[in-house]
Amino acid sequence: MTKTGLTLLAIALAATAGCSRNEDGDANTPADLALKNGAIYTVDSVRSWAEAVAIRDGRIVFVGTNRDLDRFIGPATKLVDLKGRMLMPGFQDAHVHPISAGIEFNSCNLNDLEVFDTSNPSAPTTRMRETVDRYVAAIKQCAEAQPDEAWISGGGWIMSAFGPGALASRKLIDAVVPDRPVLLWSTDGHSAWVNTKALEMAGITDQTPDPPDGRIDRDPKTGVAIGSLQEGAADLVASVMPPPTDAQSQDGLRFSIRHLNALGITAVQDASVNEKNLQTYRHLDEAGELNLRVTGSIWWDRETGLEQLDEIKRLRKEYSAGRVDAGTVKIMQDGVMENYTSAMLEPFLVPGDVRGIPMVEPEKLKEIVTRLDDEGFQVHFHAIGDAAIRQSLDAVEAARRANGDRDHRHHISHLELIDPADILRFRQLGVVANFQPLWAFADTYITELTIPFLGPERSARLYPIGSVYRSGAVVAFGSDWSVSSANPFEQIETAITRKPPLMPAGRTADPFLPAERIELPEAIAAFTINSAYVNRLEEDTGSIEVGKFADLIVLDRNLFEIPASELSDAKPLVTLLEGKAVHGDLEAL
Repeated sequence: MTKTGLTLLAIALAATAGCSRNEDGDANTPADLALKNGAIYTVDSVRSWAEAVAIRDGRIVFVGTNRDLDRFIGPATKLVDLKGRMLMPGFQDAHVHPISAGIEFNSCNLNDLEVFDTSNPSAPTTRMRETVDRYVAAIKQCAEAQPDEAWISGGGWIMSAFGPGALASRKLIDAVVPDRPVLLWSTDGHSAWVNTKALEMAGITDQTPDPPDGRIDRDPKTGVAIGSLQEGAADLVASVMPPPTDAQSQDGLRFSIRHLNALGITAVQDASVNEKNLQTYRHLDEAGELNLRVTGSIWWDRETGLEQLDEIKRLRKEYSAGRVDAGTVKIMQDGVMENYTSAMLEPFLVPGDVRGIPMVEPEKLKEIVTRLDDEGFQVHFHAIGDAAIRQSLDAVEAARRANGDRDHRHHISHLELIDPADILRFRQLGVVANFQPLWAFADTYITELTIPFLGPERSARLYPIGSVYRSGAVVAFGSDWSVSSANPFEQIETAITRKPPLMPAGRTADPFLPAERIELPEAIAAFTINSAYVNRLEEDTGSIEVGKFADLIVLDRNLFEIPASELSDAKPLVTLLEGKAVHGDLEAL
């Protein structure tokens, strides 16, 4: 795919737009920074291209041709030759966990230890055993490196390493850390793997009942806890573990900011924040270290009712300042497919009538969302199963019926299985479909932990990104990092190909449900202007237009001039936030 054909017309349109308006009305006022000779993909309403951009006081004052850029060049203007490189808006991740991800990577990090290839790739048992062996070795190493820590914590293990149900054994950890409690979260954060000491610290015995929103996995013969805890059951242990210190939270966020900026990400929606998280964001913002725009989704405590609303309103008022907007509320409506806790219209293909866990009773959810909508909050739903998605849509419909359309951009994340009858409702209700596109290929989570327990009819409808896009709904993208990679280029590639990015040499894969593929312009929009819309930032960011902040990235290649299979190889050379480099060096271009 190339940008030829429409390019000259697009540049002309951009030049006209650039000449027609300057931020302070004086087209002759010199810019602080000017970028020329670029392949500039603006992501404006007509998806135009340009050659040059001028920036003053952190905002864009000109978009157009090299010829017309001269009017913005003064003695103090820094002029950078892009040498034909692609410039585009900074990415915005609409669902990510920067603080917890940074803490996890700074603690006992089990991410990226999965064995993909063995001498016999068709033998999943061998692959699983080797992966678990790597986890146990890493846990042992973590304990040896932290002899004075009361708890060993971290995460990043994949559920498929332990087979259906993700039944991780405490005895594996006991063999290397018998004397201190250990709590390790799965990559998706819906399951915990603990040792015997951690179960003892939490007071979990054979008689401990399952909480309403979770499950203590047990030996079917003895009833003894195995060591894996699903959903709310993990909180029984997490609640007795000391919380991260302020220093750990701040260092975790610093790690994540560097990582995200290096990937070209300039704005995020943190998918779950509490007051301590908001304090961490504010601390770095006041110190001039918050090189991200942050929309914080305040966690809705499903064990508490509407009485928590006053506290949530206080958090919004107190912490919405600078680069932080605390005007969103996160509601977890179900779990995940892999441990059979996603809420389903029809049961999983396992013994018993297992339909998952609706975390909030549907009629109560309508009441909650209606009140939040009336109070001016955006609602950010977690919903994976078709029942949870329908319940979330029903709640938004109830809110609109009561309050009218308040333009709060409510959005539903994950959306693994949408009932066909509900696809059109996203557009009708103004609900944004917030997909995590890197999940939309046939990995072991799909092939081993999902398809066998859904059957062929439902499995043919997983992650219907193309169908929702074609319905006319707004589609935004988020990574859910550290659940999966934060790299937008990997996610864009998978959205276009429905294949795994970064394929090992010599390996190929068939596209997973290829009818659900989308095109490159659509995928880029989902990570830029559409995510800016979700984050309530589209007036200031998300595209390269006069008056907007200069949140931009310079790429090492033009995404429109390479095969889709190479998109995941792309890298930002420079990331700008308000015209200042937060990754890379313009002088080195």
